[in-house]
Amino acid sequence: MKVLEMIAEIPLFTGLPEEQLEELLGIAEERRFERGQMIFAEGEPANGFYVLRSGRVKIFKLSSEGKEQILHIFGPGEPFGEVPVFAGERFPAYAETLETSEAILFPKQSFMRLVKSDPSLAMNLLAILSKRLKYFTQLVESLSLKEVPQRLATYLLYFRGSDQENSVDLAMAKGQLASLLGTIPETLSRILNKMTARGLIEVQGRQIKLIDRRALEKLAKGEKLLA
Repeated sequence: MKVLEMIAEIPLFTGLPEEQLEELLGIAEERRFERGQMIFAEGEPANGFYVLRSGRVKIFKLSSEGKEQILHIFGPGEPFGEVPVFAGERFPAYAETLETSEAILFPKQSFMRLVKSDPSLAMNLLAILSKRLKYFTQLVESLSLKEVPQRLATYLLYFRGSDQENSVDLAMAKGQLASLLGTIPETLSRILNKMTARGLIEVQGRQIKLIDRRALEKLAKGEKLLA
């Protein structure tokens, strides 16, 4: 896919006329990263934001003891590192590739000039940031207030897509999902097995089918226990 076509399909730029897409193409910088390569580190000056063209990238924080907490895993078409473009001068977390990846960098200063000349870009970005805020609010709540089974149920319900969809395609290994949920792989596997045995889910590789969504909703709210 050509870069212009790819830019046109990015949700951030949905609905922009071709003239504005051409302006974005003019400032876009293509980047390629090997598996396990750090794209940026927490505290580094934010030089712009990225849109993933292929591959997967994890965003994570490190505790003072070196413990990793995954915040999000992004796939093709998704922007990341965009918050410092509008707020702050430095990246608030780490970004590392999970596989060989290609991304498009939109330099901060050049992008801000385009936003000032076309506020519709800011409106699109605001919609994405609002969705991210909702996700991170739920993540903080889950990690601080909920037990691991509740966290997993909340995650599955959030990422199942629309109300008509009843499956989640994991974009990460189960070990990475365990980190995202603030637990260890052994605990996650045990909970998945319990959920499967009780008919709540069905695991097929990296796809998890939600068999009893109502029960999962009760579990996520703490109204049901996974004994």
